[in-house]
Amino acid sequence: MIVVTGGAGFIGSVLVHRLNEFGYDDIIIVDELAKEEKWKNLYGLKFNDFIHKDVFIRQIMDDIISYDIETIFHLGACSCTTEIDADYLLTNNYHYSQELAKYCLKSNSRFIYASSAATYGDGSNGFDDDEEKLESLRPLNMYGNSKQLFDLWMKRMGLLEKFVGLKYFNVYGPNEYHKGDMRSVVHKSYEQIMEMGKVRLFKSNSKEFKNGEQMRDFIYVKDAVDMTIYFMDKPNINGLFNIGTGEARTWNDLSKSMFESLGKPINIEYIDMPKHLVSNYQNFTQANMKKFLATGYDKSLYSLEEGVKDYVQNYLLKNQFIGY
Repeated sequence: MIVVTGGAGFIGSVLVHRLNEFGYDDIIIVDELAKEEKWKNLYGLKFNDFIHKDVFIRQIMDDIISYDIETIFHLGACSCTTEIDADYLLTNNYHYSQELAKYCLKSNSRFIYASSAATYGDGSNGFDDDEEKLESLRPLNMYGNSKQLFDLWMKRMGLLEKFVGLKYFNVYGPNEYHKGDMRSVVHKSYEQIMEMGKVRLFKSNSKEFKNGEQMRDFIYVKDAVDMTIYFMDKPNINGLFNIGTGEARTWNDLSKSMFESLGKPINIEYIDMPKHLVSNYQNFTQANMKKFLATGYDKSLYSLEEGVKDYVQNYLLKNQFIGY
């Protein structure tokens, strides 16, 4: 059996869809639907059961799982970078993850979990997925810190030698529609263009970057999912790995790709950055992909232009989910 926590969410639902394409449907989705519209992400997916995240963790802690789990893809977490309840983040992102890791160790199950590029903070200590550099990282927000704490715990317990942690960079693509303010700028830009005919980007808060020239490592969700599944049947490849493209691109590049995909003239407006973001804003991220590529992964990735075009023309314009 394969368990996907966060399986009704953005990356999780696309991962389940991809597993289905590979012939796997012995899947249990663990999540919390609440009042969000992520229930729509379940359309078209093949899985054995859906279990609420609170019920699942009780089953894990009480040791009453009645089926053999081969792999847990642990993608469930509070991913809100502006969340200010540190206790909630520790419970949801740290302690929950600890229990799953301990279960997989005991049951000899594969454990592949989502860390985050938010752990790198302002990037002053680089973007190298080197476990020896973990202690030097300083996340800029509570969310990044919750992920960093779990990475550090995994290292301290010697579990990075047995399991896989994935530091996702800026993932965008279909099935993120429920994420509200945490949606990618691609989705937000699409709405702005359709409503106003323009894209609004934050003005730079740094002399090093012109307006719209702040840079991110944008990775299409289809690539991120393939790179995640890649580790499922490779028990001898473990540790922390970046999940990105290795090429930073500007917000202006992304916006221009949006207009080109929609066949509309480029119209970008630069607005002041909210005060609460100024001190916590990452002006540059770029995954060092040497370690990941050294494992033998050789599938070509979508360029920013290709990914945006596929997302816009095959999903956003058609109001489609990836499982439909």
